[in-house]
Amino acid sequence: MPSYRTALAAGGLAIAVALPLGAAAQNFKAKSAGDVVLRARTIRIVPAESSSVGTIGGDVEVDEAFTTELDFTYFATDNIGFELIAATANHDVELENSAAGDLNLGDVWILPPTLTAQYHFRPAQRISPYLGAGVNWTLFYGADSGDANDIDYENAVGPAFQAGVDVAISGNWSLNFDVKKIFLDTTAAVNVGGTTVDADVDIDPWIFGIGVGYRF
Repeated sequence: MPSYRTALAAGGLAIAVALPLGAAAQNFKAKSAGDVVLRARTIRIVPAESSSVGTIGGDVEVDEAFTTELDFTYFATDNIGFELIAATANHDVELENSAAGDLNLGDVWILPPTLTAQYHFRPAQRISPYLGAGVNWTLFYGADSGDANDIDYENAVGPAFQAGVDVAISGNWSLNFDVKKIFLDTTAAVNVGGTTVDADVDIDPWIFGIGVGYRF
């Protein structure tokens, strides 16, 4: 998994690229109806998990991850936008303090396309915050079962909320800072020693992002 330094370096690179653009010109394009914004973010995914594990008990632990996120926002009006978010990340999974002991449950890839409706405050200003709410559909794939004989995750649908701010730099370019909360509940069927145990896992991650956007 990439380190905190990797994420900080990526964020620093985005700022380093953006600041010279801002210094070169003071004009910027305000948000307006009909615009399409393409953003690339570096994100940190922080699960806030809780779990209930069948007959053997224990706690499922899902580790943090860093990855790149792409999103597209369409402005229906100057203030109202619709954002489609796409990213995928790999998470290590463990079962701790169960009757079977601590088990390495390998890792799994998560693909969580998310659609939110946003309200953008101060769309004509250089600093324009926004709030959003929508729906997340999470797909699990490429699971490695680790110490278990087999593991299968159910795909899930849940609400998503976000808050962020766009900082216009110059022309069509902007910096973006964004935080999302996704409510993600799944059931994992874990086969250990020929016995299958269902684990209900609320992953409910926080997602922190920094990136650069271009408005068409």
